[in-house]
Amino acid sequence: MRLGMTSLRQLLGSVKDAAPAAAGRMVGLTPSAKGSNKASMVGFEQRSRMMEYDQPLIWVVLLLMLFGMVMVYSASVALPDSPKYAAYSNYHFLTRQAIFIVISLVAAAVVFRVPIETWQRWAPYLFAGTLILLVLVLVPGVGKGVNGAKRWLSFKVFNLQPSELMKLFIVLYAADYTVRKQAFMHKLVKGFAPMAAAVGLVGLLLLLEPDLGAFGVIVCIAMGILFLGGINGVWFGGIGATLVGVFSLVIVTSPWRRERIFAYLNPWEEENALGKAYQLSHSLIAFGRGELFGVGLGSSVEKLHYLPEAHTDFLLAVIGEELGFVGVLVVVLLFYWLVKHAFEIGRQAIALDLTFAGLVAKGIGIWIGVQAFINMGVNLGLLPTKGLTLPLMSYGGSGVLINCVGLAILLRIDYENRVLMRGGRL
Repeated sequence: MRLGMTSLRQLLGSVKDAAPAAAGRMVGLTPSAKGSNKASMVGFEQRSRMMEYDQPLIWVVLLLMLFGMVMVYSASVALPDSPKYAAYSNYHFLTRQAIFIVISLVAAAVVFRVPIETWQRWAPYLFAGTLILLVLVLVPGVGKGVNGAKRWLSFKVFNLQPSELMKLFIVLYAADYTVRKQAFMHKLVKGFAPMAAAVGLVGLLLLLEPDLGAFGVIVCIAMGILFLGGINGVWFGGIGATLVGVFSLVIVTSPWRRERIFAYLNPWEEENALGKAYQLSHSLIAFGRGELFGVGLGSSVEKLHYLPEAHTDFLLAVIGEELGFVGVLVVVLLFYWLVKHAFEIGRQAIALDLTFAGLVAKGIGIWIGVQAFINMGVNLGLLPTKGLTLPLMSYGGSGVLINCVGLAILLRIDYENRVLMRGGRL
């Protein structure tokens, strides 16, 4: 038996050694041809490695979501002590956020398989469908109101916020519009006016909810994509000035918005600190208590019914209190990397003559960057208080789901870039 096993090993070794030589004789390879074939195999292996997915992007997104889930639990663990949430368990928001993340990841995996060409073809229809949803929100008995604002459609199991959908679909629609109207981007009537009318209609519906924060993000997305698409500089400047005037008019003609602005300018005045600037003043107290390294995970005092909406709009304040400046800096750097990477993917797509994909990638970067900047600015007192969540991290099903879908599209754009760079076909 021992002799038989030895003979078998020798036979296999001889076959292994003879296979390359036999293959070379069959195709008549010369030594130089063999060398070139070896080089081509190395090149093929390198191109195959380039086909791998963008792993750093996936890890950063997962890190933000899981970090956010931990902080949502920390910020919401004491909420059941209040009468409003007395029926909830201490793990209610943690469990729901975990479910939201799982559903979002499944949805992202499905969306990743959809070619970018399909998104371009469906962009106008998705935009129009979301406009209908924004109208339905305002219909009495259909839209669901929370804290005086009607922004949700209730589907029993979960609440859908159409404004979150619009943030994604305005990216697709603006990119598709820019590609289709490239020859008219320097003209007012054929180039700018139709897009301005579409964004204006969205803004009107959002202001009726009201949701000025979402309108601001959507305007920034549309303006950013038009700018990147080559809109006339004079028109762009005029649009910017007009939008500043519109937002100023909205604030001046709305007493409660005007009071909130004045409170933001002086949050420590007693009347403001106990009124319109209550959230801002306690957010600043949370950051002050955190100092450099924080008071420790789970040890926040402000989340104990002092800071309202700590698990949604003011999650960063809880991070600042418990993990200090270092924790906040880590979050800022992760979002900076994410936005920068989205622009790099977009630039590569445009270099490969995939203009729509490139604009979508940059539009997603603008969306995530602007919303994160506004949320952080509100928490830090740099901007007036607005109801915008921190992307991927704050509690909420619609927000996390749409963020993951948008980033799955970004990952698909990067994947298609890699396919083309290795000489493949889409």
